Amino acid sequence: MAIGTALAWHAAPTMVLAIVLAFFFGYSMTLFAVFRVGLPLKAALGVALAADTLSITTMEIVDNGVLLLLPGAMDAHLADGLFWWSLALAFAVAFLVTAPINRRLIARGKGHAVVHRYHRH
Repeated sequence: MAIGTALAWHAAPTMVLAIVLAFFFGYSMTLFAVFRVGLPLKAALGVALAADTLSITTMEIVDNGVLLLLPGAMDAHLADGLFWWSLALAFAVAFLVTAPINRRLIARGKGHAVVHRYHRH
């Protein structure tokens, strides 16, 4: 959001960039973790997709939805308190929605639990 806002992009391309970056960095962090334990690329990609897809998708739907629903949030500039306040609120609401989903997935051995199998103790 900050990049698109800084570049004075409209809402749609700003959100597309935010979503693409969320998936890129989300999957990258998981890939880095499972590569460290020696998983080959194909297996690592499978783990990342299984671990992060639902979580990132939910997070992006909720946080972007909150930003779209808050009056003026998508038109606020980086120097505006509204930009930072609305972004923090959107992340907080998305966390509150996503955390129980992740918890259920982990309890069933899915989602982030897939990555936990590869953590070194």
